[in-house]
Amino acid sequence: MNSNPESDFKISKKKTTYPINEPLLQYLKIYSRTFKSPITYEDLLRFTDNFPILDKDGKDTLWEGVMYNYHEMNEIHENLIKIYQRLNSDGNEDAIANMVVDSIDFCTFGNSHPFRIKIRNQFNDNHDYFYVKKADASRIYGLELEYILSPNRINFLVYQNTLIEEHIAGIPGDLYLEKYLNENTDRIRLAKEFVKFNERCFLRLLGDQRAYNFVIVLTPDFDQMQYRIRSIDFDQQSYEGKMNLYKPQFFRENLEYVQLVAKNIDESSIRQYQKEERSLLAKRMLVGKKRLNRLIKIMKKDEIAPYEKMETLKMEIYDSLKDNSLKNCESMGDIVEAIINFTLRNYQDSIIGK
Repeated sequence: MNSNPESDFKISKKKTTYPINEPLLQYLKIYSRTFKSPITYEDLLRFTDNFPILDKDGKDTLWEGVMYNYHEMNEIHENLIKIYQRLNSDGNEDAIANMVVDSIDFCTFGNSHPFRIKIRNQFNDNHDYFYVKKADASRIYGLELEYILSPNRINFLVYQNTLIEEHIAGIPGDLYLEKYLNENTDRIRLAKEFVKFNERCFLRLLGDQRAYNFVIVLTPDFDQMQYRIRSIDFDQQSYEGKMNLYKPQFFRENLEYVQLVAKNIDESSIRQYQKEERSLLAKRMLVGKKRLNRLIKIMKKDEIAPYEKMETLKMEIYDSLKDNSLKNCESMGDIVEAIINFTLRNYQDSIIGK
């Protein structure tokens, strides 16, 4: 696995926010992704005070704790608890009496400027999080493609221009390198998962997967540990115009993961793991064919990136895959369709060949 962190490509610092069009909204309704929220993203922006949140070492986390007018606080908390219940149990209110909002934090970093809501169960002191963000069509396509094509499931809800996302538990990729890599890590298994994650991101055009935009999920399995890398940021779904921006191996922040692969896995095994991931992706396409086709049909007609980026990207990917359908692409949705169809054809050809 090659890496060139000195490459001159750059992620767009300020990504355009794209509105949810009517066909996409109808799609979300069909699959129960919409609801009538008692509170919106703009409502949470009306905080009256804020303070920086520092980690245990005194470093700025780029999150700020926010406070609201005393007369609004109770209503805001009640509505946030209702949203949490809708996200996790379709509005079942049996346990609401035990739940409280412990904190509301606002992130000043990134494109979506999310609010992070901490919910605590007073009965057993267990806590959970969810996020309130400004809705963006490209991010929603990213969330849906994650649900359909990845080995992960993710819950989210949309109301007008407000997006509600569940919390994805795991150790942030940069923090894992800093604090956990040397603590009994099975380096071969983690390296294998990075290869597969790298392949997944490219095949569905999920960009900007730097170490702080994904988490490491650990699962004990008899006498060893299984590793899963999960994205937690979908802002750069099919937005950038450079192919390498959809491959985590090319980010400077991921260099240590790339070195981990180079030290522990040979080239033939890398190709094997890439082929395994393409086969798994193809199987998910077949299982979710109706839903995927419906989403791609909408995505193909939607504008979720500047046209010039789409033109550059399709030719770069054509040079790599040599698939003629890429030359005729007129949108980012067209490119995603071309890549997944290419992957599916190769999978089906390999099955017939056997």
